Amino acid sequence: MANFFGANNTTIKRSNRRRPESLLDAERRKDAGVTKLTPRDENDLSGFKKKALYSCILIILFFSIVITRLWFLQIEQGSYYNELADSNRVRSIEIAAPRGNIYDRNGRELVTNRPSFNVVWIRESNKIDDEWLKNLTRILRQDPSVLLEKIRKMANTPGHLPVRLAEDIDWETVARIENNRMYLPEIKIEVVPLRIYHYGNLASHLIGYMGEINKTELDKADKTRYKGGDLIGKMGLERLREEDLRGEKGHDNMEVNALGFEQQYLKGDEPLPGNDLQLTLDVELQKIAEEEMATNKYAGAVVAMEANTGRLLVLASAPELHLDEFVGGISHKAWQEMLNNPLHPLINKVVQGQYPPGSTYKPITAFAGLAEGLVNPNTSVFCPGFYRFGNRVYRCWKRGGHGTVSLHRAVAESCDVYFYQLGVRLGVDRLAKYAHMFGLGQKTGVEMEHEKAGLIPSTEWKKRRYGVKWHEGETLSVAIGQGYDLTTPLQVAVMTAVIANGGTLYKPTIVERVTDPDGKPVSSFKPEVISRITGQGANLKLVREGMVEAVNSRRGTGREAKIDAHGIIVGGKTGTAQVVRLAQYKHLKEEDIPYEYRDHAWFTCFAPAVNSEIVVTVLVEHGLHGGSAAAPIAAKILNRYFADKTKNQQGPAAETPGSGQVILSRDMLEQTDSSSPENDEQDIPRE
Repeated sequence: MANFFGANNTTIKRSNRRRPESLLDAERRKDAGVTKLTPRDENDLSGFKKKALYSCILIILFFSIVITRLWFLQIEQGSYYNELADSNRVRSIEIAAPRGNIYDRNGRELVTNRPSFNVVWIRESNKIDDEWLKNLTRILRQDPSVLLEKIRKMANTPGHLPVRLAEDIDWETVARIENNRMYLPEIKIEVVPLRIYHYGNLASHLIGYMGEINKTELDKADKTRYKGGDLIGKMGLERLREEDLRGEKGHDNMEVNALGFEQQYLKGDEPLPGNDLQLTLDVELQKIAEEEMATNKYAGAVVAMEANTGRLLVLASAPELHLDEFVGGISHKAWQEMLNNPLHPLINKVVQGQYPPGSTYKPITAFAGLAEGLVNPNTSVFCPGFYRFGNRVYRCWKRGGHGTVSLHRAVAESCDVYFYQLGVRLGVDRLAKYAHMFGLGQKTGVEMEHEKAGLIPSTEWKKRRYGVKWHEGETLSVAIGQGYDLTTPLQVAVMTAVIANGGTLYKPTIVERVTDPDGKPVSSFKPEVISRITGQGANLKLVREGMVEAVNSRRGTGREAKIDAHGIIVGGKTGTAQVVRLAQYKHLKEEDIPYEYRDHAWFTCFAPAVNSEIVVTVLVEHGLHGGSAAAPIAAKILNRYFADKTKNQQGPAAETPGSGQVILSRDMLEQTDSSSPENDEQDIPRE
C-alpha cells in the first residue's frame, strides 16, 4: 500500500506543480500596483464625431422627406386625391345648363329654350338581343341599322356613359316608352334644354346657330367646361357671345359599387342658366326688310341704325340662311346647293359684301370740295351729258345732260359731270382723306364675324399694290364711287349717319345690355365715339340739304323714299354701281342683260331731315337702279319706325309733325327746286 500510494503521490505532486511562465512572471515583477493607460488618439475621436453627425443628418433628412411627402399628399393635394377617392364611389352626371335668352330692343323674344326629350340607353350590365332591338325599333319607329350604328359609335367610350338613341322626341313617343318601361328598364328619358328661334330664320346671319363641338374647338376650349358631345355656338352671336350665353352645368351624383353599378342618388347641384342678351335690333323693322327682299327675290343687304348713338335696328342679309340645315352638321348636298346659289346666301352681305358705292359716294366728294374751298353753294357747272378728259370721254348717266347745275342740284340729281370735274380738282389723295373721316375703307368694329374693310384707293396704295403710279383719269371714276372704291352696306350706313348727325362717327352696336339669370345688369350699352369732324357744321348742312332735295324735289333721284303720311321729310341719296363694262350689252334692254352683269342698286337716307334719328341703307345686288329697287324698301322701314314712335308717344306733341322733328317744310323744298315742271316726264331719273 505504501509503495502503491508513495509512488503515486510522488507522481501527483510533480504533475500539479506550476510550470514557470517566464514572460508573465517578468511582467508581474514589474507591476508596482498602478494601472498604466495608453495615450488618447485625437484623430480617432474626431472621426467618430463626424460619423455620428452624418448619421443624424441622414436621419433628419429622411424624416424631412417623409413628412414633406405626407404634407404634399394629405394637405396640398388632399382635395385632389379626395376627389379621386370619391370618384371611385360617386359618379357625377352632368346636367346641361339652360342657355341665355336673346331679346330685341322692345323685349320681344328672339331666342329662348324649351325642354327637349332624348332617349338614352344605359349600357352597364345590359346586352343587346333580337327581342330588345325589336321592341325598341317598334317604340321609336326607327330603322334597326340606325340604332345599331349609334351604339357602335360609343363602343370605345366608358360603359357608364349612356348612348343617345333619339333626340327631341314627341310626347307620343315619350308615352310609349313610359308604358313599356317594364320591357325596357335600361332605356331612359333624358331632358335637355333646346333652342327655340321664335321668328324662324329672321336675322339668321346675325344670331347664328348651335352645333356639337368638334375636335378643333374642343382642343382650344376649357376642358373643365366642355366635353365631347356638348353643344356650342357655331356662328353669329351664338358663337361670339358664347361666354355670356352658355351658363354653368349642374351635376347629379350617383353612388356606385365596386363593379360600377348604381346604388343610390346623392345630393348634386343645379345648373346655372346663362346670361340674357337684349339686342338693339327691332324685330318689326327687321321683318319688313327681310320680307321685302324675299318678296322681290332680291339679294343684298338692309341696314338701319340710330343716327346719334350707333344702335343698329336692322341687319338683314338676303337671302336668309336656313339654320335648321346647319344644326347637327350640314349635308354635302345642301352645302353644294348654297355654294352654287347665284344669290350667295352664305355671305353676310351687311359686313362681308364689298361693292362700289356708286353715287352714294358723291356726298363725300361734295363735302371734300366744300371743306377744301374748291366749291360753294353757288358754284355751277354745265353738264352736256359728257366730260372730255385727255383722249377719253366720260359719260353722265343722263345722256342729254343736266344743263347748268349747282352743288345742291348736282347732289339731288346725281350729276356725274359735276363730280368728275370736282374730283379732278381734289385729287385721289384728298378724296381718300375725307372718305376715311366718314368711316369708309376701314372696319367699323361691329360685333359680327368676318367683317371686310372695303377699299378707298390712294396714290400710295396703288404704288404698293400694283407697283405703278396713279393716273389722273382714274380719279374721275373714284369721285363718283366707281373704279377701285369698295364699301360694305354697313360702312355706307355709318357714313350717312356722320352726315346726318353733324360729324360724329359712332361705333355700330348690336347688344343693348347683358343681364344675369336674376335680371341684374352685367353690362349695358354706351355710345362709343370713334372720331368727330369739327368745324364743318355748315358744310355738312349743305350736303344734307342736297340729299333732302334728292328725295323731295321734282327731279330728285330718290323720290320713292318719301313718307308723307307721317309728316317726316327724308334726306337720301341713290346710287347705281356698275358691275362690269361690256360693250355687247350696251344696246340691250335692262331686263335682257344677264343677272350677274346688271348694276347694283343703292339707296341710303336719314330722317327727319333735321335732328335726324334714323339712317337706313339698302343695297340690292344687280337691282339696276337705287331709286326704283332700293328706295321703296327704305320708305317702308321709315314708315313703320315713325308709326311705332307716334303710337308710343304720349300727349298732343305726338300728333304734331313739327314738334322738333321736322324743320324743313314742303314750301321750303319747292323753293329750292330749280327744274322746270314741264320737263318732268322726259327726265325720269335713272338712279
